[in-house]
Amino acid sequence: GFRGEALASIASIARVRITSRQAGAPHGWCLAPTESLEPKPAAHPQGTTVEVAELFYNTPARRKFMRTDRTEFAQIDQLMRRFALAHPSLGFSLTHQARMVFDLPPVAPEQRSAQVPLRIAALLGDEFLNRARRIDSAASGLNLSGWIADPAYARASTDQQLFFCNGRIVRDRLIGFAIRRAYADVLHHARQPAYVLALTLDPRAVDVNVHPTKAEVRFRDARAVQDFLFRELHRALAQGVDAAAGSLGGAPPVAWGGDQAPDNLNLAPDAHQNSSPRAAAFGQNQGYLNLLAASSAPAAAYLSSPFSGPQAYGAHTNGGLTRPFGVAENEAADVPPLGYAVAHLHGVYILAQNAQGLVIVDAHAAAERIMYERLKTAFAAKQMTLQPLLLPVSFSVSEREADQYAEHKDAFMRLGVVLERIAPTRIRVSALAALLRHADAEALARSLFAALIEAPIAWDEPQPMQAEPINAVLSRMACHGSVRANRILTRPEMDALLRDMERTERADQCNHGRPTWRQLSMTDLDRLFMRGQ
Repeated sequence: GFRGEALASIASIARVRITSRQAGAPHGWCLAPTESLEPKPAAHPQGTTVEVAELFYNTPARRKFMRTDRTEFAQIDQLMRRFALAHPSLGFSLTHQARMVFDLPPVAPEQRSAQVPLRIAALLGDEFLNRARRIDSAASGLNLSGWIADPAYARASTDQQLFFCNGRIVRDRLIGFAIRRAYADVLHHARQPAYVLALTLDPRAVDVNVHPTKAEVRFRDARAVQDFLFRELHRALAQGVDAAAGSLGGAPPVAWGGDQAPDNLNLAPDAHQNSSPRAAAFGQNQGYLNLLAASSAPAAAYLSSPFSGPQAYGAHTNGGLTRPFGVAENEAADVPPLGYAVAHLHGVYILAQNAQGLVIVDAHAAAERIMYERLKTAFAAKQMTLQPLLLPVSFSVSEREADQYAEHKDAFMRLGVVLERIAPTRIRVSALAALLRHADAEALARSLFAALIEAPIAWDEPQPMQAEPINAVLSRMACHGSVRANRILTRPEMDALLRDMERTERADQCNHGRPTWRQLSMTDLDRLFMRGQ
């Protein structure tokens, strides 16, 4: 509907016609203020139609400030799409220059689970839907529903960032900050996340009259809302590779609900949501994964130990097989989400075969993410176990740098690096965190020093205030403790890395937000070679 002053303002600068008929009335009435102030009988179905034409026809000075037709239409199109996503129970159609842009029928309550995903696909594209993760969370009177796209789907612009609060489109800084925090560990710094989210809460807990266009809102308990959004989105993005692999099949996401109350925002799971072959395969392989975890030598090897064999350049296929190359049709259900390694290409990419086809993994990026998550866990639990170096490492620095090293000695200790000043321009490293025991001690100390100088950590601040600078430092440390490019891995090491990826949160992206793996299905490969054409 229209607020009274808004409709009067529109009628003062455009030709407006309102036609309406009440239920049971023999005919409708039409009012066109530019023609007559008296309403006239008119044929019209039940309901109301508001027509606005010739905008600014009587104010040519204002008409000069309008943009090009393309720009104005783009803004109208974007606004209509947002309305259509916010209110699936209403029908929307948009026509431009006699061309139907979209025509979306209203969604009945009993058809939400099937029809709302179709509406999202029609407005945002199939790719968004296939790459999105479903959200359905409730806590303390807050209900969050919708979809968030995988970080790998991130975009250059914010055109697919849609957030609704009690059915109202909002672009609020507090909400945006919570979402950016949730994506901080997995999104490339130059990209934007994509999402369609609806938050519902008691209308008395939010003030919608704090912005002229109501684009911003003010929550009674802003911290609780922000923490709720961050926690639920962070949890969804932390799902392992098995969840991401399941999304590749393009199973239709579950629908979100209505426009008014939390009860209508229902995201009940589809019956087949957790019954895909890949999801089943992951569950069936838990025994295998646990057995592998009990014997963690390969995992430790790929993460840290130096390669002792010849540095062959090319695809490495020697070493014990943990699984045959071929996977028969009747064995497809036994294959874990990332499959089994076939080769290590040029010492950089792991090629693996799974039930869908070919998996390509950036070994260094994947190992770096795994190490990063382990370091975060160890640091948060204050279990950064130290291991003395068999041969302490010393290196030269300037006298000023030596002073700074000494100032940050306690910070180095907290982060798992034990060092001391043994001369005016000499630093010695005597112990490292056990997770980093095979790292280059000098390179690690210098990198850690640079990070602490660039962004000093305020150890006296509350833990949430420390998280960002500490994670930045741990990310640097993880790079030093991970497998390096051009180091050939054996097949047991590669399979151990794949299994660890399946167990590790946020393993789909490296510490810098780049993807760690890609899937090429057999259909994709057939298309490359024009098979069946």
